[in-house]
Amino acid sequence: MMTAHKLSLSVQYAIEGINLPTRQQFRRWIKTALQRDVQIVLRIVDEIEGRALNKKFRGKDYATNVLTFGYTDTDSLPNNADLLYGDIVICTPVIEQEAREQHKDLRAHYAHLAIHAALHLQGYDHENEQDAAVMEAFETKLLAKLGYVDPYKVVESEA
Repeated sequence: MMTAHKLSLSVQYAIEGINLPTRQQFRRWIKTALQRDVQIVLRIVDEIEGRALNKKFRGKDYATNVLTFGYTDTDSLPNNADLLYGDIVICTPVIEQEAREQHKDLRAHYAHLAIHAALHLQGYDHENEQDAAVMEAFETKLLAKLGYVDPYKVVESEA
């Protein structure tokens, strides 16, 4: 029997939009990817804030789809032995543009990147081909469980 991991999730909408996922949707997607208990602040931002954060923390002067920040300096917090803390920043304009360009369902793309960020927070990465293959296969499996198609399958446009 699998144990359900605890998720403490705070969602901050720093941008308004009609196509934004709900807190409940983000919770469902992230919870699917959990392999341990986590406390996450998820911030949905515009391109200006996304670009500023990417420049400040990664030295890259452009907005990216998602940023993940894990915190390991939690020794002073009570009862934190098994709890992972982190922030996730999702840049709405980039997500929407990618979904259009890649001919992906917008909701599915949000689900993918929420799961992607949750896995990063838990130590997964894609710095080399082997790690990328493991992470991508896991993402695909989790998304299929939620009823979404493989996000790495190339979708042909109807030109």
